[in-house]
Amino acid sequence: METLVSVRDLVKRFPVKGGFFSREVASVKAVSGVSFDIRRGETLGLVGESGCGKSTLGRCILRLLEPTSGQVFFKGRDITHLPAGELRALRRNMQIIFQDPYASLNPRMTVEDILGEPLDIHRICATRDDRRKRILQLLDLCGLRREAVSRYPHEFSGGQRQRICIARALAVEPEFIVCDEPVSALDVSIQAQIVNLMQDLQKELKLTYLFIAHDLKIVEHISTEVAVMYLGQIVERAPAEELYANPKHPYTRALLSAIPIPDPTYQKERIILKGDVPSPLTPPSGCFFHPRCSLVQENCKHDAPHLLAAPGGVAEGHCVSCHYAK
Repeated sequence: METLVSVRDLVKRFPVKGGFFSREVASVKAVSGVSFDIRRGETLGLVGESGCGKSTLGRCILRLLEPTSGQVFFKGRDITHLPAGELRALRRNMQIIFQDPYASLNPRMTVEDILGEPLDIHRICATRDDRRKRILQLLDLCGLRREAVSRYPHEFSGGQRQRICIARALAVEPEFIVCDEPVSALDVSIQAQIVNLMQDLQKELKLTYLFIAHDLKIVEHISTEVAVMYLGQIVERAPAEELYANPKHPYTRALLSAIPIPDPTYQKERIILKGDVPSPLTPPSGCFFHPRCSLVQENCKHDAPHLLAAPGGVAEGHCVSCHYAK
């Protein structure tokens, strides 16, 4: 299957300034040398604790944030240093759904204006009638009533607002969408509806997703492949079914042990990680996870592991970054 998005050794650092002249005195290492591929029509789920760099990585891929180093390829083309004019044209193919539907919609614009804006920017519709027809089509596609076209964002519930955000992302007929925690701000009862809608749209429109989330059960449900991120690095990546059935990295095991089981009679071992997540301003030497790891050995404190094929004859594509993965 064709690879749609490729990321190679992506790094993003944010400068920390101080002193009388506001000089750079340090840098926050938000993303540290991340590489992966996403095949056309599939979903890569990206999970990890808050502050590990998931959203920063997604925005660097779209160049909403400029990467410090590394490369991003879209359909085989290096887009890392595209000039503004070419990048703007590329925006039709790459879109984002933001986490907070309350903050990502302009409260002074009607739904017609919100959905019509990307159509106007990319000059997709030749006439007013075509524009109106396309907006109504988007509302139908995302399960919204047509009379919503003249209403404002504050008149909708959280789930309806997120449907508007999805419709806005789909307006320009993209091939790739970064879903930046699209259901985390919604009620649990609404989350399933939005996830099912996104899956239906993916099949109907042949979309490719990078799905960023905290909820591991939702990620398991929607993802083809899952990558686990810790302190700016991917520590394990595998097909979704394989990762949940056979986790190799101690951090992945700890995350999966936290998933609640809806059966009070089932006794599940809970892995409690010691300590706190280190600061990305001063990450540990060697393996970033070693201060909290139960498998830590002396060499873990000095030698950084690489993302390599997981041991034990597991499924193809299962990679882990750990010296002592079993």
